Amino acid sequence: MKKNKKVIYLGLILVLSLMITGCGKSSKLKDNNTAVSIKKGKITANNYYDELKKDSDSIQKLVNMIDHKLFDKKYPSDSEEESSINSQIENIKSYYKDNEATYLATIKSYFGVDSEDELRETLSLEYKRNKAVNDYISDNITDAEIKKYYEENIYGDIKASHILISVKTKDDMSDEEKDKAKEKALKKAKKVIKELNNGKKFSDLAKKYSDDDATKSKGGDLGYFNKDDMDGSFWNASLKLKKNEYTKEPVESSYGYHIILKTGEKEKKTLKGVKSSIKETLTSNKLNNDKTIYYKTLMTIREDNKITFGDSDLEKRYKNYMDDLIKNAGSSDTSK
Repeated sequence: MKKNKKVIYLGLILVLSLMITGCGKSSKLKDNNTAVSIKKGKITANNYYDELKKDSDSIQKLVNMIDHKLFDKKYPSDSEEESSINSQIENIKSYYKDNEATYLATIKSYFGVDSEDELRETLSLEYKRNKAVNDYISDNITDAEIKKYYEENIYGDIKASHILISVKTKDDMSDEEKDKAKEKALKKAKKVIKELNNGKKFSDLAKKYSDDDATKSKGGDLGYFNKDDMDGSFWNASLKLKKNEYTKEPVESSYGYHIILKTGEKEKKTLKGVKSSIKETLTSNKLNNDKTIYYKTLMTIREDNKITFGDSDLEKRYKNYMDDLIKNAGSSDTSK
């Protein structure tokens, strides 16, 4: 008996779906209009709607419909989007090669889709969402934030030469052996500094002692570089030096020990000249430093577009759905 009820219910859903989508005709159901009549009663549009709300996937599908309305026209698909989607799909396929069944099972599991065409639609919407979130965050970065970043993080290029004394270690060494190798390298770097103090020419000592094969023949010349081009300790030491001054103590980095000679420094670019790149950096930093900001921004964009719900239960389900996404994003944020 239970099985028959289930079959009848599924049959009614199918009939109602055909009525809504149409078989060459278009029908609309409102409020308590009869959707399906049966011998012992009827099913109204509201009855059907209430059942649809219980579907675990219905709220996600509704959110997708909302975002399609918001973003499809604002961010029309283009070659850049297509290239991004193709790259993602090829990356997924590379793990499964010719195993189509496993590939389809994977995209079903991770994306909830049954075909590659559906996957493309899903990735397309995510691409547009990403653009919308990036644009919104970028547009709301303040001049004060930009100025602060400029003053604290933008520098003119520095030109320097260095002598690298690397730490000669092997993977099979004990910790004690590694410590001794480090001590030996430090002692050698201090010896080089002592020779500089005694008047030896920096370029000559670089050619004689440096373990940086790319620069030693040029007297250790590194050319011009900026903050993101160098190890943090190397950059900080270079920044503190005056022109034609060298470090009086070895500077440790992941490469070993450096003796650094500063040979030039340029004026930093104007705020106007780097404002655009600073906004990009701050936008990226915000997204990387707070994994919940993505979903919070999408909610804000929807609110700004006056998204309202005519059904309080549906509105509650939407808020719970977004709260869960935000919570999960926050719990998976390893940067905190």
